[in-house]
Amino acid sequence: MPTFYDPVADAEEASQALRGLAHASRSFEHPEDAYGVIGDLLAGVRSMQQSIEQIAQRHRRHEGRAFDDAGDQAAGIRDAQVTADQLASAAASLDAVEERLNAAMQAAGRIAWHPASTTNGVVAEAVQSDAAGDEAARESRWVNIVFLQGDEADEVLRLIDRDGPDAAIEHLAHWDYGDETTAAAMENGYVYDTVPTGMLDTETVSGDYTLTSNPAMGHVGLYRQHSIPPEDSLDAATPTPAPVIPTTHGADAARSARASGSSAARGRKETGKVSERGSAASATDGSWFTHPGVAAVRRDRGLGR
Repeated sequence: MPTFYDPVADAEEASQALRGLAHASRSFEHPEDAYGVIGDLLAGVRSMQQSIEQIAQRHRRHEGRAFDDAGDQAAGIRDAQVTADQLASAAASLDAVEERLNAAMQAAGRIAWHPASTTNGVVAEAVQSDAAGDEAARESRWVNIVFLQGDEADEVLRLIDRDGPDAAIEHLAHWDYGDETTAAAMENGYVYDTVPTGMLDTETVSGDYTLTSNPAMGHVGLYRQHSIPPEDSLDAATPTPAPVIPTTHGADAARSARASGSSAARGRKETGKVSERGSAASATDGSWFTHPGVAAVRRDRGLGR
């Protein structure tokens, strides 16, 4: 839940909420629900624009306290001014986003959705297609190839800075032994519905691989998308063994799979946070991004389940 006084905590809350929405909005069982979501996004964009403008003002107001790591105040002030200018430009660019979302919301408010069973075959076919797509998504999992931290991660992080994330993916792909790695990950439970990432992690996608990196925390992970039968999906209640951090010397597939334990622990921690926030949100009336007038329009038009 938002604090309304702690910008750091509320920024993390907003980030997690948007991440959850990105995952949940991959499909809508009831298309009429999208209208309210658009309204919440519109309100969120307006709040985001205000927040960015305020953070830009703070950088200008306190620029006299800015220094670089070497104690150079002139360099610190210069970076504070650049930060403020870039933030102001970002806030201004959101005007176009707000305008398009507002137009989309108005158009969506004029739609009267009919039940799928009352139409002629076309909607039913589309529903079946969506169901097939959802089933395909459920059968797709992410297998951990390797997870590095400490000095081993620093080597890969330097490679990312020097040659880019694609070079790091190519380097870490040497830990992928194909079916052997997949089997080891399945056995140890290091397979995920989505790539496990933290708030500050950076993701890079290349083919079936996704690279996660976090210079601040000093870790790097590589995951491969793998299609498996539904009967082989993971049981969320199955405990995960303690992690063993892999090394770059003489690593084999089993050790690579065990090394993903840190990712699994981080994924479980994030899941717990989301669950706690979800429980708290259910006790309130609507989202904290709720857009004024959404509920009234839905009620007047008879929308919703």
